[in-house]
Amino acid sequence: MTAMFRNAPMPHENPDRFIAAMAGAATQVSVVTTDGPSGRFGVTVSAFSSVSAEPPLVLVCINRRSPSVTAIEANGVFCVNLLGDDQAEIANCFAGRPGDVTPYDFSCAEWERAATTAPLLSSALASFDCHIETSYDAGTHRIFIGRVARAISQDAAPLAFSKRTYQALRPL
Repeated sequence: MTAMFRNAPMPHENPDRFIAAMAGAATQVSVVTTDGPSGRFGVTVSAFSSVSAEPPLVLVCINRRSPSVTAIEANGVFCVNLLGDDQAEIANCFAGRPGDVTPYDFSCAEWERAATTAPLLSSALASFDCHIETSYDAGTHRIFIGRVARAISQDAAPLAFSKRTYQALRPL
């Protein structure tokens, strides 16, 4: 019986209405970085999630048009750097909206070399240094699932994105 559903046309939502509805979601703002033979790249993302604690796995979704996708695949590693609510300038830099600095320029912050060689933001709320476990294409994006080699964190308030702007989250 399942085969009969596979052949049925699947309705889908209008992209503009979908984007408008998704604007209501509050998501963590992160900069995903990589370094290795294919170069050093970073990109701001809001699609990040834990997958598993045993083994420790996380996922990020990155638009396939980003040069970071090719570099992450070739380098085999990435680091997810969760931003604090005082780091909107870093988010803007790696989103291509840098203000006073060059877009995608690592000089906008202090970085360390993680164990995998990916750039790790020294002042990140949390960082997840990963080897690629697997990746998938879904629509316009590539989903990377990373096996976490090292996770570090510090106590700070997260930078969130909702209603098409950065938000600061506070306890109720």
